Amino acid sequence: MGHGHGHGNVGSASGRHARRLGIALALGVVTLAVQLVVGLRTSSLALLSDSAHVLTDVLGVAMALGAVLVARRAAANGGRTFGMYRGEVLAALLNAVLLVAVAAWVLTEAVGRFADPPEVPGLPVTIVAVAGLLLNLAALLVLRRGAAESLNVRGAYLEVMADLVGSVGVLISGLLTLGFGWRYADAVIGVAIGLFVLPRAVRLGRDALRILFQHAPARLDVAAVRAELADLPGVLDVHDLHVWTLTSGMEVASAHLRVAGDADRDGVLERARGLLTERHGLGHATLQVEVAACPALTW
Repeated sequence: MGHGHGHGNVGSASGRHARRLGIALALGVVTLAVQLVVGLRTSSLALLSDSAHVLTDVLGVAMALGAVLVARRAAANGGRTFGMYRGEVLAALLNAVLLVAVAAWVLTEAVGRFADPPEVPGLPVTIVAVAGLLLNLAALLVLRRGAAESLNVRGAYLEVMADLVGSVGVLISGLLTLGFGWRYADAVIGVAIGLFVLPRAVRLGRDALRILFQHAPARLDVAAVRAELADLPGVLDVHDLHVWTLTSGMEVASAHLRVAGDADRDGVLERARGLLTERHGLGHATLQVEVAACPALTW
């Protein structure tokens, strides 16, 4: 039998953006401090409500960064052959749950305010909303690149995006209160924020669960991969093909290839590794080449 591994760039995508997560966390802490202090001094319910939202954002980004640091420092050993990279996916799932909870709270609170809209001081709300908007925009720009590569960073990115939308909403609410004294502005903006955040949170949670349940990456057609491996010269059959994601940026595959007795097994391994790496972006593949048919697994 022949047995081989293909190794590409399998480093965690989240780990490449730890510094950016740290910067976003610092910006979030500053935003929280400013909004909380001004909200308490002015008794502004709008600012205090948004401060609660910012607090969840800070916790979410902190979880994302903590997961990266744990995964980076927890080297693989006899009992942790894959290290602690799944912690990044768990952080993304917790972020999704947190976002859903915040969106539900915002919607509930907004509906309650339609019945009895509170007095919201326009000027301090507007000033702090502008400051929060600028800080959140800076954090969003810092995380934008990492969000395209890492599910964990995307969770933190969505937290900051939700807070950015919240800052815009508070700003609009403050301006409407200053200009027109419209007391329903806060409730209307609250509903808009909740409806913006909720579907994004559900999508993030779905993607995290897909990884935790070890489904194949959504971008990949497993049937096509199987067919292409079976078409390689010398390959008679492909079975026990598994493709899964360990964490963002770390996709793994394994398969058994049955070949003819006179086949060049080393050549089959080389062509199969090249196919998986170059055409399908599977940087780590464990392939077993066998002559006699082995019973396929039923799971």
